[in-house]
Amino acid sequence: MIEEILPPGVRSSEAFDDLAPAPLFPEEAALMAGRRERRRAQFATARACARRSLAGLGLAPAPLLPGPGGAPRWPAGVVGSITHCDGYRAAVAARAAEVTALGIDAEPAEPLPRGVLGLVASEDERAALERLSAERPGVCWDRLLFSAKEAVYKAWYPAAERWLGFADADVRFSPRGTFTARLHPAEPPPGAPTHFEGRWLVRNGLLLTAIAIRGEPSPQN
Repeated sequence: MIEEILPPGVRSSEAFDDLAPAPLFPEEAALMAGRRERRRAQFATARACARRSLAGLGLAPAPLLPGPGGAPRWPAGVVGSITHCDGYRAAVAARAAEVTALGIDAEPAEPLPRGVLGLVASEDERAALERLSAERPGVCWDRLLFSAKEAVYKAWYPAAERWLGFADADVRFSPRGTFTARLHPAEPPPGAPTHFEGRWLVRNGLLLTAIAIRGEPSPQN
């Protein structure tokens, strides 16, 4: 399902439950020691999805341990992203020479809890969501905004290595399945992107968002 909103060159894998065997490397198992069984199973399935995505790039299985910001440390020369929510786990990976940034997020297709939208959206964003709700009332636009900003952060952090707040990104949706994000952090690190384009999908009770920034083609000799 997630592959529908990803460009060529990005490998993906997804699961809708934790029933398939998903063994962990010892280093990963140590991270999950003492966690609840449900959380361990979710973590293991997401890691299994990530290893299948890496296998699609011809890479051998390896531990995927969290870095300083909590995101997985991918093998050298690879960018990737992982997401999970109730009933869904997914991972994507690509060669960094082809795709410079990746970010995905999945959320249940349900409205945000009361009071959360005010923490996520600016006044302009909330006004835009009201217009979209009138045009396509079947989409939970508030939750979709939350998901898009999560995907933005995942795509932005590897280059910036800094926190990005919800108010630091302005997201605009097209009802045709795309969105744009303009970033305005107080002190953007040199070289960190400030504009993203992404895609979104609503299917089977889920909201999916994805950002995949293609690299510049190599000059031809």
